[in-house]
Amino acid sequence: MASLLSLSAAPTRTAAALHHPSSPFKGNVSNLKANACTFPSLKFHNHKCKIVTPLVVRNQASSSPSISSAATMSNVRFRLDNLGPQRGSRKKAKRKGRGIAAGQGASCGFGMRGQKSRSGPGVRRGFEGGQMPLYRRIPKLRGIAGGMHAGKPKFVPVNLKDIEAAGFQEGEEVSLESLKKKGLINPSGRERSLPLKILGNGELSVKLNFKARAFSTSAKEKLESAGCSLTVLPGRKKWVKPSVAKNLARAEEYFAKKRAAADSSDPPPA
Repeated sequence: MASLLSLSAAPTRTAAALHHPSSPFKGNVSNLKANACTFPSLKFHNHKCKIVTPLVVRNQASSSPSISSAATMSNVRFRLDNLGPQRGSRKKAKRKGRGIAAGQGASCGFGMRGQKSRSGPGVRRGFEGGQMPLYRRIPKLRGIAGGMHAGKPKFVPVNLKDIEAAGFQEGEEVSLESLKKKGLINPSGRERSLPLKILGNGELSVKLNFKARAFSTSAKEKLESAGCSLTVLPGRKKWVKPSVAKNLARAEEYFAKKRAAADSSDPPPA
């Protein structure tokens, strides 16, 4: 009787087991009950989020005969273990002086003897073995064209005809600043630090007060005949050693005393 009961109960277990063939649960299905969830309720808000895609640097392989290899290399990420120059972009240096087997010959292209075949810097540029080099044989240009400082301009020149055309009124001052305001000169670059010089091309019909560093001989004669006042501005003093400046001051003082003694000894004119 017990064996019959066991045999009748067996198909129910197998049926229950066969009802969920893929489930790992091993137990009685009738004992399962729905338990209350202990997790708090989650509220999902439908916000539009920006999806930031990470920047991926991929190796762009150089053009090669095989398209398949280039396609596979273009999808490889840059990493520390695959960084390197492109194929063919780097070349091994030529190793000279390593014997005939290195492929450079016995003297490796430097000849048999001489200064150029030895180690060291060799000869300087332009050296022709002691003879007069080319850069000293060719003729030189004078002035600024030849690179000499003597050819560079030392003044900002202005002619009398330009001053007459500018419309200065009688008694006005003519200087570097006033000429800039009138638009006669517009120095730029190195000329901005140069002084003013008045040249004598043209005529002047009004009396003006001139302040300049230098006046040409013809300009000085014309301005004095027109009754203009001329003021020669002092130039920048050349730097000398303190000892030389002391000796120059002593010499100036000595010659000033001699001139004063000569003037006092001369009898006054009758």
